[in-house]
Amino acid sequence: MKAPSGSPLKKPKTRKRTSAAFRLPATISLPALLNNRQSDRQFRRLVQDLLTVARRLEMARDYLGRRINATGPQYNLLMTVAQLQGATGVSIGAVAQAMHVSSSFVTAEAGKLSDVGLLTKLPNPSDRRSALLKLAPLGRTKLLGLLREIRAVNDLFFSLLTADSFDGLCAVAEALTRGSREAMQYIVRMEETSESSL
Repeated sequence: MKAPSGSPLKKPKTRKRTSAAFRLPATISLPALLNNRQSDRQFRRLVQDLLTVARRLEMARDYLGRRINATGPQYNLLMTVAQLQGATGVSIGAVAQAMHVSSSFVTAEAGKLSDVGLLTKLPNPSDRRSALLKLAPLGRTKLLGLLREIRAVNDLFFSLLTADSFDGLCAVAEALTRGSREAMQYIVRMEETSESSL
């Protein structure tokens, strides 16, 4: 039906659909981590920041590893051995505990590093079933040659911390390491329960 000349057709009125904005409920229930409005916004921001820092730490570690023709985890293993070896070497179990990884992972990666002359595996006089790890001369030379870059990366990464905030961060990191271990154990239990119910 055409409208009379000079008068436009009127569109039929339609009701505007209004829907409430979706709001995710708080993802944590610990009172200390919720603000007065019971919002977890600051907590979510913290999680994102921690993920960003973790990714950047891995990128820095991978870069330093590439500088000595190693992977990032292998570089981390070498640095851990260098820190803990003392005069006689350090056990695979102690390295695994310090790195928060399994002994089998340390054994496998230490074997690769030993094959390329960066690590030495020695018999453990107090336990014949295990070995002690020490940096090989080539491993010491490579890490010492990389020290200037290691310091540059670390100094930039942590440059905004004061002595007090550094002490606080160390305490927080230790607490998060313990708490995250419990969270991982919970996840394993839940997955085992889900698999057993199939």
